[in-house]
Amino acid sequence: MSTLTHDAEKAASVSPRSRLVSGLVLAVVSASTFGMSGALARGLFDTGWSPGGVVLVRVGLAALLVTPLGLISLRGRWWLLRRNAGLIALYGVVAVAGAQFCYFSAVAHMQVGPALLIEYTAPAAVVVYLWLRHGQRPGPLTLAGAGLAALGLVLVLDLLSGAELSAVGVIWALAAMVGCAVYFVISADEDNGLPPLVLAWAGLVSGALGLGLLGLVRLMPVHAARATTTYAGHDVAWWVPLVTLGLVTAAVAYVTGIAAGRRLGSRLASFVALLEVVAGVVWAWLLLDQFPGVVQLVGGLLILAGVVAVKLGERAVGSKRQSPA
Repeated sequence: MSTLTHDAEKAASVSPRSRLVSGLVLAVVSASTFGMSGALARGLFDTGWSPGGVVLVRVGLAALLVTPLGLISLRGRWWLLRRNAGLIALYGVVAVAGAQFCYFSAVAHMQVGPALLIEYTAPAAVVVYLWLRHGQRPGPLTLAGAGLAALGLVLVLDLLSGAELSAVGVIWALAAMVGCAVYFVISADEDNGLPPLVLAWAGLVSGALGLGLLGLVRLMPVHAARATTTYAGHDVAWWVPLVTLGLVTAAVAYVTGIAAGRRLGSRLASFVALLEVVAGVVWAWLLLDQFPGVVQLVGGLLILAGVVAVKLGERAVGSKRQSPA
């Protein structure tokens, strides 16, 4: 999760080595717990839950759990929420609720691994947005990375690989990619003055309220079930994956991701966050016995390599801008 890069400067008195080690541990925890969500949600879908129902419970429970941390970080500065009301609404509805709903909808129609790989082409989409919207022309390395990610996406979608891909699932995954791109853009904005924990909390609350409203007016189907779910051949009570989704894959994942960003800086933290893709594939394999085909794995490696190249290209461009003329 991206955070304000100057946060690292505030804790200069702390040992750089200890901050690095603790930051890496927190980042790995965040990526691993985020990656578990798709596999847990798929088990609930198989028992009759709808994507809307699962994401509403996940976001709502996470909002309740993160509220105390958000209020402490806000420190009574309610004017920050009023000044950024539109941004918070966009963040909560599109980047938090929308991205999760679309991803879960994709997982309901296709395997977890390919859905997550498609969603994680978002950094390439961010490059295109910044180029078109703000005139931030990418460098050669960034363009090469975007090309690799695009090629990897083509391989992930290769129907000849034997994977069960549906057009509906792919469309939902691409929509999740858009929501994820919005998440990256807003989270990296250092000009709104919102502390990271406040942004996460307010985004979760506004996302939960938006999902609840859609459910009340029946624009989003919300179906629940109490049937026993099955993971890795073991039967589990229906409430166990729901609580895990809200507590572990949302609340813990967001908080540890924010803490990691404060220690590592937004750039290094975003690199480590790529482990979410690997974690998602591993969790799908362990819990659902799903594993991408060889062609899809190659495509996934190309996507990850492309994202790394995009990040390195951003750093190179940023260094040139900061250097004296």
